[in-house]
Amino acid sequence: MIADNAPWLLTASTFADLIDARADATPDAPLLIEADGTTVTCAQFADRSRRVAAALSAEGIGPGTRVAWQLPTRTSTLLVMAALRRLGAVQAPIIPLYREREVSAALAGSGAEVFLVPGIWRGTDYVELAARVAAAGGPSPRTVVIDASAPEAAPVGLAAQPADPDQVAWIYFTSGSTGAPKGAQHTDATLLSTGLGFAGHGELGRTDGEVAAIGFPVAHVGGVEYLIAMLAGGFPALLLEAFVPAEAVPLFRRYGVTTTGGAPPFYSALVAVARANPGEPVLPTLRTLKGGGAPCSPALFGEVRDVLDAVLAHDYGMTEVPMIAVARPSDPPDVLAATDGRVLPGNTVRLVDADGTPVAPGQIGEVQVSGAGVCRGYTDPAETAAAFTDDGWFRTGDLGRFHPDGPIEVVGRVKDLIIRNAENIAPQEIEQLLASHPAVAEVAVIGVPDAVRGERVCAVVAPPAGHPDPDLATLNAWLLDAGLMKQKLPEQLEVVDALPRTGLAKVAKSELRRRYATSGPV
Repeated sequence: MIADNAPWLLTASTFADLIDARADATPDAPLLIEADGTTVTCAQFADRSRRVAAALSAEGIGPGTRVAWQLPTRTSTLLVMAALRRLGAVQAPIIPLYREREVSAALAGSGAEVFLVPGIWRGTDYVELAARVAAAGGPSPRTVVIDASAPEAAPVGLAAQPADPDQVAWIYFTSGSTGAPKGAQHTDATLLSTGLGFAGHGELGRTDGEVAAIGFPVAHVGGVEYLIAMLAGGFPALLLEAFVPAEAVPLFRRYGVTTTGGAPPFYSALVAVARANPGEPVLPTLRTLKGGGAPCSPALFGEVRDVLDAVLAHDYGMTEVPMIAVARPSDPPDVLAATDGRVLPGNTVRLVDADGTPVAPGQIGEVQVSGAGVCRGYTDPAETAAAFTDDGWFRTGDLGRFHPDGPIEVVGRVKDLIIRNAENIAPQEIEQLLASHPAVAEVAVIGVPDAVRGERVCAVVAPPAGHPDPDLATLNAWLLDAGLMKQKLPEQLEVVDALPRTGLAKVAKSELRRRYATSGPV
């Protein structure tokens, strides 16, 4: 089946059907490319996903089994993702960087019965990590190791599971207001709606010779969205287990990458490599950069254009609605530089004031979304009730405005979350841990602008009277000992006599943000 608004795309009503439709349409075309040149064709991906399904079935995984997986970006992971869907399991991907606190919350939230891990990967023993979670009183699902080669078996007698596109089959995690991951429940229908919109509005695969690259964790909801776009558009992707710019750029050149993305730090890293190698086109085949997860400045758009000779078409989405708006690379440069895409056909967006009243055209309001791409609530009913309005609209917590002719611009956030390297960090979690340190009487954690990361984590602390000022290394060591993942550690420390407060005795974080917006890490 072909999409009407993007005739170069294949569509299907379920994820597994899209895999098979692509295998039928272009069986010998490459789909996955590993760094060493190993290639998996569309037909091989469909066939091997059935064989992996047979092997996982022998492990006791079947319809309705709740399976969490914490696996890196590689072919075996994508095969497992497809195989679990063929089996009718409910899968809950977990970002590989997550450690005890986040993994325990994700396993509990998903109700995982089986936990798939990579064994030892990049210095971390994930079997031991799972054991530590269980030993600390957390969930203890059965752990199964999936290494660089996914297990395969002959799919003899393996019955195809009827797939309901509207049944919850995917759980993706995002940070809650207190730092515990919230499980956003998705269906094939929600992911296909947004993934196909990403491909169509993003014009992915429209031009012959498209080659993508995935350098971000495929356990992120963007992983399945990118795979859907690849299957729909009929183009391959180079898979990188980790994005190291100096290693990635030569691979991008070797395999002729035309499009890639992630978040602004990813774009900035590519620009930095190009600046360090003047006089030569570092990525001569690159046409577009696409991604989301954090605000993107007009200045970065200009750098990508001038330094990389590519178009930066930045999108707007979140775990709960993977693609709200998607930028068209063919849009005028002034539109792309100032906005975050056009709302996808399956979504409806309204902007409201603090009272829930729609704002006038061109005015700023909270972004609320309804439609085909919105998750089916969270695993925690209380979180669902808080996130949706009485008439069923999802509260994004973002502030935005519409530009003439339809593009949306995201201008800020209602939620007090820090977005560092496209990952949400909840200040309250860090504050609660720092407050127990003997050198801290008061603490506020804020996000301050950072040209590379989008935002950096800044801790503002007031020590007890007469106590020496703490230093950043000591406080971060305390946080690590408490189990905080290092990606959430403060990068900047400001010591004050007392925290500013509002008339309601709440910490005036807006004042702190203004005060330290231009300060560097201390």
